Amino acid sequence: MRNLKLIWDFRGPAAEKTAEHHLIHLKQYVSMNNLNINIFGTESLNEMHHIAFLVCAEKNMPPIRDALKPHRGQVYTG
Repeated sequence: MRNLKLIWDFRGPAAEKTAEHHLIHLKQYVSMNNLNINIFGTESLNEMHHIAFLVCAEKNMPPIRDALKPHRGQVYTG
């Protein structure tokens, strides 16, 4: 079973704070829906581009994708 990293991109001078705030909402969604997801985070790609992400099993991805509308996704290898 593959794991997928769902990613939300934020750009601009407030990107870091926006990604951190979005992460709060991702954790709330996981908690409210009793999902077995424990890999989340933010990453800095450069000073003007930050991401928030969560990692889920591929079989569980469609309802999460439909509800949260990530900007992109990739196979998680970490």
